Amino acid sequence: MPRFPKRTGREALKDHPRLPGWITQERVNLRELHDMKVGLRDNHLHTVCEEARCPNRAHCFSHGTATFLLMGDTCTRACGFCAIQSGKPNPLNPCEPEETAVQVEALGLRFAVLTSVNRDDLPDGGAAHFAATISAIRRRCPSVSVEVLTPDFMGDLEAVAKVVAAGPVVFNHNTETVPSLYQMVRPAGRFERSLAVLREAKKLGAALFGEGFRTKSGLMLGLGETEAELMQVFGALAANGVDILTLGQYLRPTRYQLPVQRYVPPDEFADLGRKAQSLGFKTVYAGPLVRSSFNAHEVSEMEGISISGTTN
Repeated sequence: MPRFPKRTGREALKDHPRLPGWITQERVNLRELHDMKVGLRDNHLHTVCEEARCPNRAHCFSHGTATFLLMGDTCTRACGFCAIQSGKPNPLNPCEPEETAVQVEALGLRFAVLTSVNRDDLPDGGAAHFAATISAIRRRCPSVSVEVLTPDFMGDLEAVAKVVAAGPVVFNHNTETVPSLYQMVRPAGRFERSLAVLREAKKLGAALFGEGFRTKSGLMLGLGETEAELMQVFGALAANGVDILTLGQYLRPTRYQLPVQRYVPPDEFADLGRKAQSLGFKTVYAGPLVRSSFNAHEVSEMEGISISGTTN
C-alpha cells in the first residue's frame, strides 16, 4: 500500500502571498477576550467576529464590543469572500432575541452590533427577528446603542421598514465591492438592490428618528477593483444618503475563498478616504484592518474622517 506524506497544514498556505508589514494586530487583554468568548458560548450565541474569522475579533472583544450573528451560522448564499458555511439553515430560535439581550447586559456592552447570515429561505429574510432582537436589547439595556448590519432582504423594502422601525442608531448594509466584481464576489447580490435598501433605510429612519439616524456601508479593497470604479461607488452611496463609509483590505479567510489580488498600502487608503470624504460622507473610516463593525461605537459618534494605516 502506498504511503502518503504527512500533511502539516502548510499546503494551504503555499499560494498565499506573505502579508505586508503594515497589516498588524495590537496586543490584547487575553483574560478579557477569554471571558467574552466563554460568555457567548455558554449562551449558545454566535458572533460574526469568529464565524467570519475577522482579523479584529480580539480587539473588539477586549474593548467590550461584539457583533452578534443572528439566525444561525449557516448562510443560504455562498459569497466568494466569506468563510461562513453555506447550506440549508436550521429553523429560527424564537428565544434568540431575548438570549442576545441577556448576554449584552451580562457582558456590560455599551454598543452591540447585530448582523446575520442571509436567510433567503424566510419570507421576510429574517427582518422580524432583527426587529425583535433590537427591541429586546432596548427593553433590557436602554443605555446600549444598537447598530444593525443587514443582508439585502432580496430587495424587500417592507423588511427594511421592520428593522428601521425597531430603532437601531445605525443601519448598515455593505455593498462589499464594485459592481463589475459582483458575479465573482457576491453572485446573488445586486448593486442597485443594495442602493435601494440603503436609500429606503435612510428615508424611513430620518422620518422616524430625525437627522441623527445614520446609514452606513463598507467595501473591501484588493479584489481587483480600480480607483475609477471605487469613486463611482462612493458617489452612488453618497447620493443615496449614506452617512458612514468603511474601507478595508480584503484578507482571504481560508484557501477556499477568493485570493487577494493586491494589498493596498496605508497611504492609498488615506488618499481614497480623503477623496470619499469630499463627496459628503459624515464619517469615513479607511485603513487596511478597518472592518464594517470595527470600532462601531466610535464610528457612530464621529462627525469627520478617521484614516489610519493600522486599526486605530
